Amino acid sequence: MTLPAHRAASRRSLFSLRFALGLVCAGATPSQAASLQECLAGLRPGILSSGVSAATFDKATAGLQADPDIFALAQAQPEFKTPIWDYLAGLVDDERVEDGRAQMRKWAQPLSAAQSRYGVDAATIVAVWGVESDFGRSFGKRPIIQSLATLSCGPYRAAYFRTELTAAFKILDHGDIVPEQFVGSWAGAFGHTQFMPSTFLRTAVDFDGDGRRDLINSVPDALGSTAAYLRKGGWTPGVEWGFEVRLPQGYAGPSGRTRKEPIGHWAARGLVKVDGSPLGSGPNAGLLLPAGPNGPAFLVTRNFDAIYSYNAAESYALAIALLSDRLKGRKGPITPWPTNDPGLSRADRRELQALLMRRGYDLDGKADGVIGTKTKRAISDFQAKAGLAPDGRASVSVLAAARGR
Repeated sequence: MTLPAHRAASRRSLFSLRFALGLVCAGATPSQAASLQECLAGLRPGILSSGVSAATFDKATAGLQADPDIFALAQAQPEFKTPIWDYLAGLVDDERVEDGRAQMRKWAQPLSAAQSRYGVDAATIVAVWGVESDFGRSFGKRPIIQSLATLSCGPYRAAYFRTELTAAFKILDHGDIVPEQFVGSWAGAFGHTQFMPSTFLRTAVDFDGDGRRDLINSVPDALGSTAAYLRKGGWTPGVEWGFEVRLPQGYAGPSGRTRKEPIGHWAARGLVKVDGSPLGSGPNAGLLLPAGPNGPAFLVTRNFDAIYSYNAAESYALAIALLSDRLKGRKGPITPWPTNDPGLSRADRRELQALLMRRGYDLDGKADGVIGTKTKRAISDFQAKAGLAPDGRASVSVLAAARGR
């Protein structure tokens, strides 16, 4: 989830410049932009006036320093940088499907209760959990207060992140989460299903009945809160998120998730289900073409939009939707993605990393399936030596070459 790495000194220098410019643009003088502490001192009165106690604010910010990596991470979100077939290959693989089904069995009682109360099916709730944190294996390790403080005093959506920072202080003030466990993503999302602090305050529920809303230590709280969020986001009980369709030859008509039309409208334009059968009936739907008209096509309903609201990226919403289908025993997309070099599952990524390490590449001894900066550099170097385009992608062609050399 990072851009190609710069040298540490250059990154810190770039951060310092952006940090200072961000504060100046927000109305601070150059001297006020000297440190995160000075920025926080300026934010303190407004945060305390929202009801946060001085003791909570002061304890959480004492000696706090900015995170120099935050803005590079903000500019490298995979939902917008990664080809859809690579993105889905790592998120909707056989391993995650097997893990998800195991979690559905383990947590059948709270999932059934959540479905009964909010109308969101268990497979969709678990799919969100799987995509967001790999079923609790990957919460993120960045201190939430540090991340949000850095973003609140920088050039990237500072006003939004100041609202989230205030919400984070309120969570600490209330005691739902202890400071030592309040860690998560670079953007401030945390817990099993990665809620932003303001979303937590609005939507999180105490689903296990212990008097606390704890998305870090309580799986039932996380599952119930996710169902509550989706319902508030427009989820309609009993309605499918959508389904794959086949376009007529040379289709050049309208498309777009938000352009909802009656099913009959799409049938009249020549669309059929992917197996060739008629579309039948159903709620209004939009035509989603995540890779253009030559790749898989989907008619998506308002329930897809409810999933989309969780992270505002169509690739993300499609990953959850397709994973939920797989958890129900359905197949993935039938139409192939328009590429002759597909992406790799996490198991294949781990194999590729292991093969690269055997060839002497420094990956810190980790074959974890995460394609970070070192792995991308190693892949690129190996591709060049193998006569492949050195694009750093973990793809079928790279794995085949690594196996055969």
